[in-house]
Amino acid sequence: MKITNRFELPDVVVRALVHSDYTRGDSVRSVTQLIDSPRIGILQREHDDEIEQDCVDFLWSRFGTSVHTMFEVAAEGQDCISEERLFVEHRDWRISGAIDLQHVEPDGVVISDYKVTSVWSVIFDKQEWHHQLNAYAWLVRKAKGLPVKQARIIAILRDWQRRKAQEDAGYPQSPITIIDIPVWSEDEQDAYMDQRVQLHQDAEFERGTDGDLPLCSAKERWQKDTTYAAKKKGRARALKIFSSQEDADAYIESLGAGHFVEERIGESTRCTQNWCRVAQWCDQFQVGENNGSFEEP
Repeated sequence: MKITNRFELPDVVVRALVHSDYTRGDSVRSVTQLIDSPRIGILQREHDDEIEQDCVDFLWSRFGTSVHTMFEVAAEGQDCISEERLFVEHRDWRISGAIDLQHVEPDGVVISDYKVTSVWSVIFDKQEWHHQLNAYAWLVRKAKGLPVKQARIIAILRDWQRRKAQEDAGYPQSPITIIDIPVWSEDEQDAYMDQRVQLHQDAEFERGTDGDLPLCSAKERWQKDTTYAAKKKGRARALKIFSSQEDADAYIESLGAGHFVEERIGESTRCTQNWCRVAQWCDQFQVGENNGSFEEP
């Protein structure tokens, strides 16, 4: 990867931002890689020498690392297991995952994962957190022979605002929020992990035989659908948001003159803003940009 410094930050800041001692050990895939798109992972590996990323883009990941370190130090000498990387062999692949915190109790293990994230990630349930924590539960069960009885996210909200918490009961009431993640049955965990490993293995086979990579799903592309905002002239905020033009039109007709519909075009945010960092080499993105659909490469 080529690191740039577009904002001419001091060298010490750049070094702090880009430094990382992360390793997945000798595993073929980490849990975070496994639950993500195989297309993105393969393209990132193939174009690693060509990908450019500015040092400021590492800010929040480095902030997250610092928070992990703070909690890891605090866990020393306590009755818990901190930052343990576990390994499991499945379908001839070695899968690993580093679990932030484990409390081993007589009837099972409580696992926790730290997340430095936004308020919206707490307000709107993130399905990938369910996948990640249940993948960790699978690792604990397979690697240590212990059932996981509880899984939770310890979310540190970087954009939390006290005033909004005071005014809105539905807003997170603390800048650190605990989110319980339902633990799937063992059969559900096994089926999910088997499906993810098979998906990534199939993608590697296709790449090695000049086949087609699997498409990124709408969720993997962070797809936002087109919506239709009913608005009043002279007012910035929408009165109501609709998923169809017809419903929006019918609504403003009921309101009378002075109202209109504003179309808000949807997009695959991860692709169009190149959060995946490989959009320029992705045929799914290139074709989708041209014909308006990301469903067929």
